[in-house]
Amino acid sequence: MAGNVTSLFRGTAAHSPSMAALTREGDGAGPVDFCIPCNPYFPTPAMFDELASRLREIITYYPSSADTITSELCSLLQLPPQCVAMGNGSTELITWIDHLLVRESLAIPVPTFGRWTDQPMETGKRVDMFPLQESNGFALDLAAYAKFIRSRGTKVAVICNPNNPDGGFLPRQSVIQFMDALADLDLIVIDESFLEFADAESEPSVVEDAVMRPNVIVLRSLGKNFGLHGIRFGYMVANPSLAGKVRSMLPKWNLNSFAETVVFMLKNHGKEYMESLHMVRRDRLDMARQLSALPGLTIYPSQGNFLFVRLPVGAEGTVVRDRLLTEHRILVRECGNKVGSSSRFLRLVVRPQTDVRRLVAGLEQVLYGGSRKEAAVPELSNGTGYGSGTAMVDRLVGSTNGAGVQGLAAQANAWPGQPAPAPQPVAAAAPQPSLPSVPQQPRPAAASPYPAQQPAQAPGYSAPQPAAAQAYPSPGPSGWPAAPQGPGGMPAQMPPAAMQAPAQSPGLQPAAQTGMPGMAGAASMGAQGGLTAAQVRGRTQPEPPPPQSSSNGGGWGAVGAMLYNQAG
Repeated sequence: MAGNVTSLFRGTAAHSPSMAALTREGDGAGPVDFCIPCNPYFPTPAMFDELASRLREIITYYPSSADTITSELCSLLQLPPQCVAMGNGSTELITWIDHLLVRESLAIPVPTFGRWTDQPMETGKRVDMFPLQESNGFALDLAAYAKFIRSRGTKVAVICNPNNPDGGFLPRQSVIQFMDALADLDLIVIDESFLEFADAESEPSVVEDAVMRPNVIVLRSLGKNFGLHGIRFGYMVANPSLAGKVRSMLPKWNLNSFAETVVFMLKNHGKEYMESLHMVRRDRLDMARQLSALPGLTIYPSQGNFLFVRLPVGAEGTVVRDRLLTEHRILVRECGNKVGSSSRFLRLVVRPQTDVRRLVAGLEQVLYGGSRKEAAVPELSNGTGYGSGTAMVDRLVGSTNGAGVQGLAAQANAWPGQPAPAPQPVAAAAPQPSLPSVPQQPRPAAASPYPAQQPAQAPGYSAPQPAAAQAYPSPGPSGWPAAPQGPGGMPAQMPPAAMQAPAQSPGLQPAAQTGMPGMAGAASMGAQGGLTAAQVRGRTQPEPPPPQSSSNGGGWGAVGAMLYNQAG
């Protein structure tokens, strides 16, 4: 294993090798997994036994239609089926959302889930990355984010709540205020893939609010919550028009027989599922306590089933990752290839206390040579300090406030030997009036005796080029950036149906069959100055050459409704 670790990580399109690949390298024994954010307490052993007893039947026959499986899930969630589309994992839904509903640009705070940055860039869209500040504990200021979106003229906005990898949480009312302030955008996506693990609020989800709005999608994951990443299933909730647009494009039988079997089992296991969430929350507190005792390690507050950790000064994440895997059979997520992060950060999945003790012991050996009193840390890399997969973004966002460099797309698309136009600096956007932040709980980082990380410098790279900036000279009500005004004081680009949409919804009432204006037959946009995924993944060392070679029978009842507005 030791000699193959580097090639295993470099030889995968994902951020880490699959568990199957690691198991093959480890003589049939996989490592303890602190990398993949999965519920370790669900399904129950009895559920796994039932799945095993039905294995032949499950893998032999076709599943039912996606409509049948979706209808069963909706009966548990108490959602109208016409407002739901199920996908083969949330990434399938992200792909279709990008193809169908993102016309030219998308804004996303970084660091975050990689598909929200990579997928639009792979289809030539401009991605406006709003950097979360380490000095502020990676907390997202929604008013500042909205101001950024206005200044860039972005058409689509995405929020992950809780955010991956830092676990940052936004109160429900703040998210609703954000959606209302940007009601004229083409689309707003609220990715709630990890919201089941949050306990900061009793009803944190905005699902009910999404179905009453013409331009909002809520994305949910099932694999993470149910501890079944390998099955690949997730769902989105929106008004019937948006949900139907995506649902009509999904492949037939995009949901497999394992997904169907699990969905139909859930009605008899609601109590066990709820207990599993409580155990994860308990373990999150205990794990944060144990890790915070390690000198120089900074633990950021999280509402997900993972913790974002900053290593001590001098510790290189790739070295820590490789040594934990080879010497202690522990797999962690090193975040150097995550946009807006660096290899000084790890994301550690919440696991039972026995596994956490093993992780802490392994970190003590790797970071301090076995004694917490020692100051020794792993050797630095041979590159420019901390390896960052997004050094270009880190540098340019800091130096130009995200203004970017013109001509970058032309450079990237030039044929070999063909001269590309020289990049020209873009003038920074006009200063905007200061806006008060959305009230939210502060997220101070744990005290550390080590100085804060300095951003990596990588010459020759840049962030995506902006569209023409739109000036919004004065903030709107409550300090939010105002939208362009049309007749009657409504936002100029607001879809007509939104004018009749009630501000308050007593429950999950289907929205009118509205659509998104101008979306029909929209052709795929060109590069528009966007970076490719390959361009984003910078390195601090030269890349080595490749080697040669329906609910009843003890159903969920009231518990089912809490699957998306989970009580703590």
